[in-house]
Amino acid sequence: MKKNMIVALAAMTLWTGANAQNPVKLPTAKQEGGMPLMEALHKRHSERTFSNKAISDATLSQVLWAACGINRKDEKRITAPSAMNKQDIVVYVCRKEGAWKYNAQQHSLEPVCKEDLRKYVAGRQEAVAEAPIMLVLCSDHTKFGEVGSSQYDIMGALDCGYVSQNIALACTSLGMNTVPRMTMDQDALRKALNLPSTTQLLINHPIGYPEK
Repeated sequence: MKKNMIVALAAMTLWTGANAQNPVKLPTAKQEGGMPLMEALHKRHSERTFSNKAISDATLSQVLWAACGINRKDEKRITAPSAMNKQDIVVYVCRKEGAWKYNAQQHSLEPVCKEDLRKYVAGRQEAVAEAPIMLVLCSDHTKFGEVGSSQYDIMGALDCGYVSQNIALACTSLGMNTVPRMTMDQDALRKALNLPSTTQLLINHPIGYPEK
């Protein structure tokens, strides 16, 4: 019996490791309930302390959908405003097991790397690296057309702000802490996420439940 349990645990460990970097189809985001908008606006605040309580895929699904998920399927349009509807903001999900890129159209996570990048997202503010999930927001300037215009920096920053606010309000509604931050090790993240020079790293959001 004991031997069978050991074998089963070993198999489970191998399965987890093998699947940690497979594509993840997120559960359908629940779009009802939660805190009313005006109450969420009233209670929204930045918080840099997090418990180690795990965040389920169902909850992460809600946060990512709120950030920039599809809310008009027929038109393939997203929850956040977007300059010329270019939908340039890309969200990366960083957790202990690795990093994934959020695919809004498929509402799924595409594996990027197996390394725990949270320390790079935290940068010099090491305490926030304890957050179970950190979201990294970038603007893909190729979505705007010919690259090289300083106007794209402005449009990308504006679009990122809309997505960031959606994340903050979603976390408040779901009873979680977050804070929008610019601090991060950009060089290390660019290398780990394989970001081209046409992608602008802008903001990150550590998210997690409050400490008790």
